[in-house]
Amino acid sequence: MRCLTEEEIMRLEAQGCRAEDWQRVQVADDAPFLPERVADVRFVGDVALGSLLGEMPVEEGLSLPCGVRHATLANVSVGDGCLIENVHGYISHYHLGDRCLVMDVGVMTAQEGTRCGIGQAISLPNEAGHPNIILHPRLTAQTAALMLSEEGVRQLYAKEAANARPGRGLLGEGARVVGAREVADTYVGDYAEINHASRVSECHIQRGALIGTDVIVEGCMVAEGAVVDDGAKAYRCFIGEGTRMGRGFVAENSLFFANCEMLCGEACATFCGPHTTSHHKNTLLIGAQLSFANAGSGTNFSNHAYKMGPLHHGQLMRGTKTASNAHVLWPANIGAFSMVMGKVETHPDTSCLPLSYVFGERGRTVVVPGIALRSVGTWRDVHKWPRRDRRDPAARHDLLNLRFPNPSLAQQALAGKALLQRLLNEQTQGEWLEHNGLHIKRTAAEAGIRYYELAIGLFMEQHPCPPPQLGEELADGLEGGSRLGGDAPWVDLAGMLAPADEVERIAHDVRTGAIASINELLDVLCQVHHQYDDNASAYRAWLGSNLPASGQLPPPSGEGRGGLHQRWLRMAQADAEREFQLGDIDEDQLREFIQSIQP
Repeated sequence: MRCLTEEEIMRLEAQGCRAEDWQRVQVADDAPFLPERVADVRFVGDVALGSLLGEMPVEEGLSLPCGVRHATLANVSVGDGCLIENVHGYISHYHLGDRCLVMDVGVMTAQEGTRCGIGQAISLPNEAGHPNIILHPRLTAQTAALMLSEEGVRQLYAKEAANARPGRGLLGEGARVVGAREVADTYVGDYAEINHASRVSECHIQRGALIGTDVIVEGCMVAEGAVVDDGAKAYRCFIGEGTRMGRGFVAENSLFFANCEMLCGEACATFCGPHTTSHHKNTLLIGAQLSFANAGSGTNFSNHAYKMGPLHHGQLMRGTKTASNAHVLWPANIGAFSMVMGKVETHPDTSCLPLSYVFGERGRTVVVPGIALRSVGTWRDVHKWPRRDRRDPAARHDLLNLRFPNPSLAQQALAGKALLQRLLNEQTQGEWLEHNGLHIKRTAAEAGIRYYELAIGLFMEQHPCPPPQLGEELADGLEGGSRLGGDAPWVDLAGMLAPADEVERIAHDVRTGAIASINELLDVLCQVHHQYDDNASAYRAWLGSNLPASGQLPPPSGEGRGGLHQRWLRMAQADAEREFQLGDIDEDQLREFIQSIQP
């Protein structure tokens, strides 16, 4: 950089420019300075201007000369090929990378030493609990899930957040800020855009993200490729990669991970794991932990006992849906791939009864176990998620395993089958079975056992069977509930599937300092994620070795390899045909579905 010449200063002053001290205004010395491209600018403090050569595309079919016009710059550095025009207030303590556009904005300001929102602590899913999540641009669905219970992971992120001090606002290469009223203490990553937002404050906006019209975001981390638009408001949130938030959605103290879609409704103190969807007004997600969930219109979670404050919280496990006007009083725990209907107020735990319909009926909770396995909706869900991944394949940080069935679901199905069989054996009289406040029809329990047998069989059929010798070695090594099988549980860690003791090993290494950085933590999680096939094969070997002895293997299909999968497809097709008969889908939709399941 170099100082301006006397002739350049005179030219700038003739064009309406002013400076507190022209000696503190510098320009690029490796490109010709074009004073005609700087007009009506007030320079305050130290200001550096890069090359003003070239043009800036403003919109399709319109490009304007690079330069600075009608603006006040206070302690600002500007990269090459930028356009700053019509700043109604001022830009203070910002660095603009190359080829940035700032146009028609109110104020862009940053405090000395700003962290751009990094390191804020929020509380969820217990809204009134101690802060247990550290907001950080490198937060992922898996590290956030660990952070809920592991102080060591929180400390790891808090330590790195304390050292993350951008010190001033930043616009990365190709970033654009157009029509925004106020941008304060914010990092805007490469090719990210703030377009006619109302207020963006203390935020870290990553590469390629969009903050759109009438949006207010305060204290938020906005991940790569996320879109917050159309009047949405978010306060102290993590908005994950590929997430869409808009149509006036309001969020506070919540997390939204890969490919969530949040429209119209409201969320507070909620962990929205990957592919969580809420599209409707009057839908309140509060005090909840969700993943791959779909909230029906008017869904309401209640975390307030009206005595000691909003203390309560609960979980909908992977793939759970709520029907229109569903109302769940926390605490509750709903098993994977279930459907929740009505007012559920008895605080049920159906974690060992996956694939169920759970509904409130005259003050009690009724469960129809396993029936969702035959639903065309379940088939549609497990096939739509891969198609709806909006993330750049080269930059996917949340670890998603979409296998169905998987070891976690198979274990739940095994537990559900054992529970239903025990209830049938113990409660031999009457139409209804009861268990911890759950009510299950006897005929539904008998059918549920068959559905769970099918789910277990599907897992075994769809996962590779180890070679005989390896299978025997695995089965022998896994006796007694060791690391990869036996009775050792699997966990669904916000989209990543792994043996529970692998996850515990990671947490232990964080606690002891063996994992001492975010990079190391992310790397080891990725390693476990990529070991899924080996670990699942080991668990399948254990099942193959142990279930025949206990008579728990599903009955043979008699149709050869893939027979159980074909049986499942026929069940889904029959359900689709029922939907057609009811008028819920038209003939074209039915035909399209039938074609999609053909081998």
